[in-house]
Amino acid sequence: MSIQPTVCNGIETRTNRSGQARTFIAGTRVRVLDIYAMAELQGQTPDQIVDARPHLSLAQVHAALAYYFSNRDEIVRQFREEGELAETFRRLTGPGPLAAKLTGRVSPSDLVSILTSRQMGGS
Repeated sequence: MSIQPTVCNGIETRTNRSGQARTFIAGTRVRVLDIYAMAELQGQTPDQIVDARPHLSLAQVHAALAYYFSNRDEIVRQFREEGELAETFRRLTGPGPLAAKLTGRVSPSDLVSILTSRQMGGS
């Protein structure tokens, strides 16, 4: 059974595969949660967010922020849920290739040598 998305003030509520309601900027795939993270966690201004996502208007970003400020507890809860889900997957699958490279395979002194040789034209 599919639930029709609802739109109010430029914000659309849709259900994900798990049946959880998630809010998006209407007509886009940008979640209110993404705008919250860019603004509150990364410290970006609405203008910087529009620069990073030029398909959005400043009005759409402000609508997403207004929704966040009116529903702060819900958005923060969703953010925590997604973090917990990501952590569960990390525990199940182990470190990815980048994490494996960064955890001890190259010592800091070796890294300095590598970077220095590259800057001087070495390989």
